[in-house]
Amino acid sequence: MKSAEITQMSTAEIRQRISEELENLTTLRFKHASSQLDNTSQLGKLKKDIARLNTVLRQRELSGEDK
Repeated sequence: MKSAEITQMSTAEIRQRISEELENLTTLRFKHASSQLDNTSQLGKLKKDIARLNTVLRQRELSGEDK
């Protein structure tokens, strides 16, 4: 997910997406621990996406913008 896509999302959508991605991350971590995850690079990509979402959300909070 690119940051341009995230900035077009509403604040509620970003919060919902963060919760969904955190659930996905938990699932991937369990799969990785039980050696069922083939592509381990998914973990890093998902963590970076969550960080991007949190960054845009925090920028909006600081600027007082509510989209």
